[in-house]
Amino acid sequence: MTTWITDAWYVAGWDAEIDSAPLARTICGVPMVFYRKLDRSVVALRDACPHRLLPLSMGLREGDSLRCKYHGLKLGSDGVAEEMPLKSDAVNRRICAEAYVTHERHRFVWVWIGDRAKADPALIPDLWPCSAEGWTFDGGYYHVACDYRLMIDNLMDLTHETHVHAGSIGQPEILEAPIATRVEGEEVVVERWMPGIDAPPFWRGALKQPGPVDRWQVCRFLKPASVMIDVGVAPVGAGATIESHDQGVRGMVVDFMTPECETTHHYFWGMARNFDIDDPGFTARFKRQQGGVFSEDKEILEAQQRAIAANPDLKLSAYRIDEGGVRARQIIARAIAGAAREGVQP
Repeated sequence: MTTWITDAWYVAGWDAEIDSAPLARTICGVPMVFYRKLDRSVVALRDACPHRLLPLSMGLREGDSLRCKYHGLKLGSDGVAEEMPLKSDAVNRRICAEAYVTHERHRFVWVWIGDRAKADPALIPDLWPCSAEGWTFDGGYYHVACDYRLMIDNLMDLTHETHVHAGSIGQPEILEAPIATRVEGEEVVVERWMPGIDAPPFWRGALKQPGPVDRWQVCRFLKPASVMIDVGVAPVGAGATIESHDQGVRGMVVDFMTPECETTHHYFWGMARNFDIDDPGFTARFKRQQGGVFSEDKEILEAQQRAIAANPDLKLSAYRIDEGGVRARQIIARAIAGAAREGVQP
């Protein structure tokens, strides 16, 4: 049994990553090749020529089609053979590479894993700040050598900020603030409210005024593998609450973890924000800074994965701070078990 949910949308890449040149990326254990047709729509095929299994990502683009670099079998964007290696041979349209459903939304290219008939774009997670008026959004990508669920654990427990990110967004008050965790249907929410504190360096610069602030962190897990973290600060007395907090500066950290295999994943990260939205220089600088923060997580989690492999007789422990990650894992496990009972194959 796999460790990821099938019949779900996963991020395959940023909109800027996928262009006319073939891009190879393994998604949920399946080697895939992605490219854009002349009309800019995205094609996703199994990255294996149906002839001798050479990766199609090594192939040559011809219009909207791909020609295998080994013997020249030409496949259309639907994966169906258009031309045989010997030009004199009749085209056998039963020869094909599996094609996958794709969709673009929120600056991401999504690919459906599972039954094509169930690929409803309405099921794409609602990453609303990434496309909302009055917000701007950008981010990056890391390949991370750990189980994608370890990243979910990390993002649903922001207590680690105090120690892992002490030089940027971490502060002792995070450890002192109470945590509230709840499950809403198939979503998990972890909230932390920090009233009347000094803002850490990044948020002080974003707010552009002195004085104590109220700070919030609201982590929300969405199936199959995304975490949105509502963060920000407002001046004390501005009226911000944990439920409503547009009075100061607000950001939405967007994280999507796409499994590659059991111990590696594709990590797509970014932040949408409602301040300095017309300052592209700030956007570029902040993206670089945020990438540095997430590289600290990458270092920790890859070391954790190596330690898990080196200690097969030990199991992860869960404390109260881990409840959000535990609840998210339970939702993932129930979905996988339900698919298994229905006979769905990855």
